[in-house]
Amino acid sequence: MMVCHCNGISDRDIHAAIDWMRAADTDTIITPGKVYRALGKRPDCGGCLPHFLATMERNVNLEVPAGVPILREQQRDRA
Repeated sequence: MMVCHCNGISDRDIHAAIDWMRAADTDTIITPGKVYRALGKRPDCGGCLPHFLATMERNVNLEVPAGVPILREQQRDRA
């Protein structure tokens, strides 16, 4: 499904970027900006951001690394 029409980014692109980043560095904190950069893109209008974030949150590899306990607690609270 197309998530960002300005840049032609699909949900598969987002999941592939997250999976790649997690495989490359298990301790990295994955942000939307890092996903855009991994895809060689830059945010444009921002209209896709809510859907972009929702797509990111569905990825099991988005988990916050163990070395960041405060963020891990916040992630558990949202689940």
